[in-house]
Amino acid sequence: MEHLDTFLARHPPFDGLDSAALSTLAAAAELRELAAGETVLVEDGVPADGLWVVHTGSIELVHEGEVVSVLGPGQCFGHLSLLSGMAPAFTVRCREPAGCAWFDPAAARRVLGTEAGVVFVATTMRERLTATGHTVHGLHDVGTTPVSAIMRPAVFCDPEEPIRRAIGRLGGAQGTAALLLRLPDDQLGIVTDADVRALIAGGAIGLDAPVRELARSPVTTVPIHQLAVEATVDMLAAGIEHVPVIDSGKVCGLLSATDLLGLDARSPIGLRHTILGAADEAGLERATSHLPQLFLALVRAGVSSRDLGRVLSLQHDAVVTRLIDFSIWRHGTAPEAWAFLDFGSAARHEFTLASDQDNGLAYAGRRAGGEVDAYFARLGREVNDGLVRCGIATDHNGVLAGDRRWRMAAAAWLQTFDECLAVPDESHLIRATVAFDFRGAAGGLDLAPELTARIRAAREHPQFMRLIARSATGFPVALGFRGRLATDSDGRLDIKRGGVIPLVNLVRYHALANGVTISSTQDRIEAVTAAGGLPRGEGDALAEAFAAITAARFAQHAERIAAGETADNRIEPAALAPLARGELREALAIVRQAQKRLPA
Repeated sequence: MEHLDTFLARHPPFDGLDSAALSTLAAAAELRELAAGETVLVEDGVPADGLWVVHTGSIELVHEGEVVSVLGPGQCFGHLSLLSGMAPAFTVRCREPAGCAWFDPAAARRVLGTEAGVVFVATTMRERLTATGHTVHGLHDVGTTPVSAIMRPAVFCDPEEPIRRAIGRLGGAQGTAALLLRLPDDQLGIVTDADVRALIAGGAIGLDAPVRELARSPVTTVPIHQLAVEATVDMLAAGIEHVPVIDSGKVCGLLSATDLLGLDARSPIGLRHTILGAADEAGLERATSHLPQLFLALVRAGVSSRDLGRVLSLQHDAVVTRLIDFSIWRHGTAPEAWAFLDFGSAARHEFTLASDQDNGLAYAGRRAGGEVDAYFARLGREVNDGLVRCGIATDHNGVLAGDRRWRMAAAAWLQTFDECLAVPDESHLIRATVAFDFRGAAGGLDLAPELTARIRAAREHPQFMRLIARSATGFPVALGFRGRLATDSDGRLDIKRGGVIPLVNLVRYHALANGVTISSTQDRIEAVTAAGGLPRGEGDALAEAFAAITAARFAQHAERIAAGETADNRIEPAALAPLARGELREALAIVRQAQKRLPA
């Protein structure tokens, strides 16, 4: 009989392992013989205790008495239940005498945590749950599951109930993670176990006080039909872990981060928790190495390109936050208030796996002496270097917090923005096109109101606006003779340089011309259109063009990652399906026509 390691090497996800890993895995396997009709797992029964691989014979997957799939040699079962810790979605039964290899949970997670393993989980998750119809007991597809399928019952308490009694209702056998309160004026309040821990640590409120004094309000909510992946992104952006679910204006359930964690072992929230909980930089690097796997799983689950950019941007923010933690732990508390600034795609929540880091640092500047800047210079360098080790390259123009040009006191930042408008030469134009897309990623210094006021006033500076209009046409779209896709000598086009940058620059001009200060390109288009700065038809066309260009870019990333390569922006038009090629050409044509309508 064929050795188990060579057998496994021919089947996913084991085909992604090297020979040494396969030999070690095979040596740890238990070989089990099963009789015809023998049941291995029971639908809605005890969760799987390991990963099973069919070696000989065949296995049936049964849902509500019907055989929905037959597994042959090399196919796996039990992994969805094992990863989620939830009851099996199927009864697994021997169709004929069969031999199986069984792997304990630790070995199974080592395999399923590889790139090939994540692809395998995402693929089988879709195939098997589609075949049976999605059930609330299975490991739900992260792209198609509504929050209604995974929410828990909402638990309310009287606002006047003592905090001491409310604490007793949190946790317990029911796993209640949050209590809801009905407050005056039809407002909702929420108290979570995290709030209770903070109370106990701080001692600012007595345990006999009414629970309303501990409640947070207003409360973010999600509609019952919202997709789980959308709720995941919204919860990440808001920095919360519990949201009430609303149906026709009434609370019908509660969604927690732990519910979302069960969707996928590599969910966005799960990875973010791992990043923020990394004990050291080595652990952080291991955690961020899973970003390509997460991206690929989300692409295959059908997540929109807009949400993909938001998820990646939020993961990027988590990495920055943890690197800042490490630097402060090494060197002590910062000497004064500061802010770490994201620029470019990260600021616009449009980060990709091929994006460089663009960032800066601002500090209060109230203390004299070079030691203050020296502290922040070191902080900036350590974050920049850490991001590189986590796979995020440095910007080739040096837009980095560790660089003196992008690290300065608050007053110097304000002066820089003023000079960009008052002295609109080439140097200030370049700085404006970078820094005017900004977002505070960490730190307590709030420069946003003053910087935003200067951005809003940009339209009052005609010479500056003429230069911005010129920059919006400075990057031609990748279209050649008769509207054909223009490629380099290698038959590829740079979708970032020939598609994304021209469109982003174009939309930035319209945003500045209309006093719009929001950063996201899609949101800018909508805001400018709503303000009358663009006709509705032109605004809709630009929005569709941005979606098509971004989708083509992310599809390229997914292909590269699936092939075991690094994501880049080089698309081969000849390899695109005719429909995708036509959509990209039409999107670029829309951008070129919009460029021509800009003032000279």
